[in-house]
Formats: sequence, C-alpha cells, structure tokens
Amino acid sequence: MSVTRRGLTVLAATLVVLLGTAIPAHAAAGPPPGSIASMGDSITRGFNACGWFADCPTRSFSTGNNSAVNSHYLRIRAQNPAVVAYNDARSGAKVADMPGQASTAVSQHVAYVTILIGANDACTSSEASMTSVAAFRASLDSALGTLKAGLPDAKVLLISVPDLKRLWQVGKDSSGARTAWGLFGICQSMLANPTSTAAADTARRDRVRQRVVDFNGQLASACTAYGANCKYDGGVVFGYGFQLSQISTWDYFHPNASGQAVLASVSYAAGFGW
Repeated sequence: MSVTRRGLTVLAATLVVLLGTAIPAHAAAGPPPGSIASMGDSITRGFNACGWFADCPTRSFSTGNNSAVNSHYLRIRAQNPAVVAYNDARSGAKVADMPGQASTAVSQHVAYVTILIGANDACTSSEASMTSVAAFRASLDSALGTLKAGLPDAKVLLISVPDLKRLWQVGKDSSGARTAWGLFGICQSMLANPTSTAAADTARRDRVRQRVVDFNGQLASACTAYGANCKYDGGVVFGYGFQLSQISTWDYFHPNASGQAVLASVSYAAGFGW
C-alpha cells in the first residue's frame, strides 16, 4: 500500500470512529416508485404559482404535472409512465397537521412520500408564537411513526425548511415586497420592520433563522431514527440562494413557477437517485 493510500485509509477509519452512526445507511433506491404522495403546506400546494392567491397544485415541485416545473412526479413518470400522484398538502398547514396528512398518505398505499414542512411554524405573527422545537419534533415523530407503520416499504424524503432570512435579504429593498409583507401581515416574525437596522430587529431575525436551523436539525435527526427508507436532503433547500425573481409578485413569499422548478430540481437531486 502506498503512503497516499495508507493515509486515506487511516483518515476514513478516523472519520468512522468520530462520526459513529451520524451518517445513516440508506436502502438501495431500487426501481422508480409507482405512486407518490406529497405532504406539507402552501409551498407544496403551489400557492400563487399560477393564480392570484390560489392553490396551483399542477405547479407543485413534488406532484405537479406542469412540464416547466418538472416535478418529482414528472421525473419519475419519465421512467415509470404508470406512476400516480397525490397532493395531500394543505395551505396554512403546520407540523401539527402532518400526522393527519400521513394517515391520508397511508390510505393511498403510496411507495414514495415527500415532506416539506416548517415554514408556517417559524413564519408567524410574532416571534413568540413560533412553534417550539420540542413540539415540532413531537408532531414530526408522530407523522413519521404513522408512515413507518402503515407504509413500511415506502421511501420518505424530508426536505429542509427554506432560509427565511434569505427571503428578507432579497426582498427588503423592494417596495413591492415590503408593501405585500405589511399589507398581508406575512411572516411578521421575520419580516416585520424590514428596513430596520436596529439591534432588536437584527437579533429577532437571527433568532427566527436559528429556529429554522433547529427545525432542520430535527428533520435530520428524525430521519436518521426512521431508518434506511428515510432520506433528509442534507440542508440543500435551506442553503439554496434563491432570488427575488423566483418569488411570486402577488405576495413576495411563495415560490412562483420558476421557484417551484428550482425547488423540484434541488430537492430531487438530493433524494433517492431514481
């Protein structure tokens, strides 16, 4: 063995010792699934992606059938034309609604489930009304328990909550965004006083962002506990640097069709590799 190869071997062994079981083993992806259900909130419903303050499930990143978005469903359908899709998400949903959506997915006997939830748990009328990390995990575990018991062979993809502070960063200098955020009371925990540089507002934004980081940590941990059939996206959606042009100009909050397309591409690439 060369010195270089020996060094790599030692490094790999050291990482295994240090990380232990932190990196879960995943089951082989296998053939593309024959059915898919999407769980989540208004993002998964495609809200404001094609109509004024209306759900647009055809443009959902997960189960939509709009070719411009190229959803998970369409990517799978290109390989398995018989695949069927169900959008079980609901606009306004929080993590507390996930056990009910999980029960619906179980009743549909699907082979693949996407879950994107948490934005509404952090985006509230005030910082004080955000969902606690403990409550977030409890509802998430309940939902995942329902899926595991009812769909033991299904693949589950947990998608990280987008970076809400990024939304503030790309929109704070837009008069249209500021007007919409104030007029409709959107995500005031993060977006209140958007032009303020006061220490209190800066600290509040950082705390709300940290809550999202904490939610994502729970998603990763819960997925590891679930086992080989669950995969977390590794934070790629949270880390994606989306632009204002990918946000609906009706509310400056939800992804437009372009944003849904990017979300589909980024999250699918972090998935099971079909």
